[in-house]
Amino acid sequence: MAIGFGLAVAALSPTAVLAETIANPVAEFSGLDKITGRITKFDVYVNETVLFGYADNAPTTDRPVLAGALVITPRVCYTRPPTETQRTSVFLEVDRVGEDGKATRIFTGWMFADSPALNAIDDPVYDVWLVGCKQSTNVPPQIGQQPAPTPTASDVQPAPPAQPAQPSAPAVPGGTQAQMFDDRG
Repeated sequence: MAIGFGLAVAALSPTAVLAETIANPVAEFSGLDKITGRITKFDVYVNETVLFGYADNAPTTDRPVLAGALVITPRVCYTRPPTETQRTSVFLEVDRVGEDGKATRIFTGWMFADSPALNAIDDPVYDVWLVGCKQSTNVPPQIGQQPAPTPTASDVQPAPPAQPAQPSAPAVPGGTQAQMFDDRG
């Protein structure tokens, strides 16, 4: 009798239940050009870098002019199983390309699909927000790259503290072929 009572109490005692997270290899974003009012949806593989924003050829060269474009790199994209309350989140890094072609970090942190204004990207020309996370996409990975392996929660490392003595953030990766989203249509 005492053993049966002990099992019943143990079964009814509160225990910490953590919601399972699902790591996804693709983050789905929407971006708004505040000048034109045009909204663009785009998919980005985890650990892939893409450019979002205005990209045009300079009149004197065949090199794209990227000043003002955003450089977006999602590091992880999590969802929960359909049986749980949905919480879709992405850890990402966003840089803005300056007139000199160097990128300046404007955002590093978590973004949540159900609260896009909670951690918004502060940019005068573009808004970018998380729409969702996916297991696949019809967008091919960048040339010469395979999609990154799906990360786990232990793979996320906090961003290093900002170095105020350093003049600026690193330039846009030179060897990376980035997808460019020209929102002018």
